[in-house]
Amino acid sequence: MTALSVSTSSATALRADALVIGVAKGPKGLVVAAGAEAVAEAFEGKLTDLLTTLGATGAEGETTKLPAPAGVKAGFVLAVGLGDASEDGFDGEALRRAAGVAARTLAGAKKAGLLLPADSAEEVEAVALGGLLGAYDFTVYRTSEGGKEPVGELTVLTSRKGSKDAKAAIERATVLGEEMNRARDLINTPPNDLNPKIFATIAQTVGKEYGLKVEVLDEKALTKGGFGGLLGVGNGSTNPPRLVKIAYTHPKAKATLAFVGKGITYDSGGISLKPAGHNETMKCDMSGAAAVFAAVVAAKRLGLAVNVTGWLALAENMPSGSATRPGDVLRMYGGKTVEVLNTDAEGRLVLADAIVRAGEENPDTIVDVATLTGAMVLALGNRTFGVLSSSDEFRDRLHAIAGRAGEQSWPMPMPAELRKGMDSPIADIANMGERMGGGLVAGLFLKEFVADGIEWAHLDIAGPAFHESAPYGYTPKGGTGSAVRTLVQLAVETAG
Repeated sequence: MTALSVSTSSATALRADALVIGVAKGPKGLVVAAGAEAVAEAFEGKLTDLLTTLGATGAEGETTKLPAPAGVKAGFVLAVGLGDASEDGFDGEALRRAAGVAARTLAGAKKAGLLLPADSAEEVEAVALGGLLGAYDFTVYRTSEGGKEPVGELTVLTSRKGSKDAKAAIERATVLGEEMNRARDLINTPPNDLNPKIFATIAQTVGKEYGLKVEVLDEKALTKGGFGGLLGVGNGSTNPPRLVKIAYTHPKAKATLAFVGKGITYDSGGISLKPAGHNETMKCDMSGAAAVFAAVVAAKRLGLAVNVTGWLALAENMPSGSATRPGDVLRMYGGKTVEVLNTDAEGRLVLADAIVRAGEENPDTIVDVATLTGAMVLALGNRTFGVLSSSDEFRDRLHAIAGRAGEQSWPMPMPAELRKGMDSPIADIANMGERMGGGLVAGLFLKEFVADGIEWAHLDIAGPAFHESAPYGYTPKGGTGSAVRTLVQLAVETAG
């Protein structure tokens, strides 16, 4: 695990493998970002010319290595592009991405100094978090020795002006980065090593470590309690479902948040089997539960003055002689009946059970998180998640919270006319409706299970939860930890 530290010492005096500086695209060419003045002086005014000669433009994510000049103790200088220069400086996301690129580039190094703009605690936290996330690599199953270890230590260099609260900023970044990486580890773990029972056991172990209250309902308890959604989805697997409650309480809390996560540890589609080419990444279908789990642990580690309860709806969706069939009717927790028209629309079934159960504890707010629909990916692409809510005000507020946390989201509508498509001739509701607007239909389905008077939102993270292309910024290939920051930021702002 990469260690984080902060220092107000001279950048040129730092003994490290590398010193990272920021560069940007100015109106008249390459410019060196604030904070790297001492390094620029060590190059005797030739730094921008040298970088330009080597092809550097300052474009976001671009990296250029230079031998360290006389007077700089680090082995070499790494210039990382921040994008277009601005009189207002760089926002937190630009700093996070630059630090992430630097950390990934410096894999194998023992120590590096991050001399990116960091004059405030917020900037220190952004640089530190980006570095920790960028250093992430999932190596559990590799047996070859050809890969490089993540950079051992990242030191954020800040000015005396920015040194106040810098230590606390590093501590926050460490917690958030480690919990996002915990979620990434879970998402990347293959389904033969992460089924509902194993996930529940991990939650119990981590809960005990951090003093969280964890309750696990196994298949017997689910049957006794009438959790027809979880049982219906899990019926086709030899690995039975689980519902996990993990709770953090604070003595000064004035509000309670309930986070509900879809935890399909593998999704074959069930009897409505997915076509070839769509199964290979379905270990990621528990990304919502991973995000909820990580967010609750983060809230505890940060000591936020808010109560946060996570509900992990865990099941494996497999085809077999005992699997739920299209046409079956399930009696959900709470009594509502659902006609199953497509067993690959399973996430909403396990979430519905968990949402009803969460509502019984009368939280102020419920937010569910799920890799729920391919329709949302078609609508918003691979980097943006959709935000739906029965309250436009809460939807827009949560969208703004996601932005402050550094996550891309977009507010989506819930057109009432789409509800009719889920009418069933034999049950209270069907689990499928109109094909067009499928992501919105899924949100309308979930709304049916939210108790009156409870603020609710649905985050469909199907696009950004699992990244299949080359890494960028601080985002690796594989599990990303999408929505963790948004959930934690909601908890932070609720705590006040």
